[in-house]
Amino acid sequence: MSKRNSQQQKTAARERLRQERERQAKRDKAKRQIIVACSIVGVLAIAGGIGYAVVQANQPSHWETVADETKIVAPANTTGKNGTTVVIGEDSAKKTLKVYEDPRCPVCAAFEQAAGSTLEKDVEDGKYKVQYIGGTFLDGDTEEDGKLEVGSNGEGSKNALSAMGAALNVSPEAFLKYKSALYSTKYHPEETDDKFKDDSYLIKVADTIPALKDNTKFQNAVKKGTYDAWALAMSNTFNTNKDGVTGTPSFVMDGKQLQTSDGNAPMTAEDFTSVVGAALK
Repeated sequence: MSKRNSQQQKTAARERLRQERERQAKRDKAKRQIIVACSIVGVLAIAGGIGYAVVQANQPSHWETVADETKIVAPANTTGKNGTTVVIGEDSAKKTLKVYEDPRCPVCAAFEQAAGSTLEKDVEDGKYKVQYIGGTFLDGDTEEDGKLEVGSNGEGSKNALSAMGAALNVSPEAFLKYKSALYSTKYHPEETDDKFKDDSYLIKVADTIPALKDNTKFQNAVKKGTYDAWALAMSNTFNTNKDGVTGTPSFVMDGKQLQTSDGNAPMTAEDFTSVVGAALK
């Protein structure tokens, strides 16, 4: 091979190497641009996601919206401001027993399971009327300047109270039977289980009551939250009561809380009959 040919080959090799380096440099540049672009998109996506999450976190909950904006629809068989006076019993009964309960309250469930049927029979027999006052403090709801402040411990008490309003709209009897079913050993959840927040579960319990079973009007009221605002108004009535009641269950007749000799609310049928009998004299 001549020196001339050898030199030409070397020159051609260097040219190919230069061209390859240029192509590689272009590929590397393009790759860096893609990486930068993807990084920017990723940062924007994260920022957008965070922004969306912040906006969502600052949105009022359904119940806060109900408390602020929704017009109160009172169930049938109620009286008083916003329909929050719920009195059941014979007109001839001279005295009224106020019953303060929270749907999620486990102690209320214990009372209802032990003495709820005794209370219902007394009302049927005309011994006294019963006035129901429902609270939602186990959801964390409180009163602030005459307005209900929705808490963050759940929504089962409010939702169950709204469903009870739908039952009351059917009849006082359906209301009492439904309340009893909600507190039953079979259907009442643990205090930490916010099971009553699910409409489907409340309807499932209602299907055990003949007047509510497959009752489309009742079911629609539960699903649509027809009595959600009423439930909050009732809860505020509980929180602003003038009977000195701060816990559940509590029983008041003639302005006095009924308690056993140890200073507690009656929790057995015998104790309940005893304290109510004394108050009726």
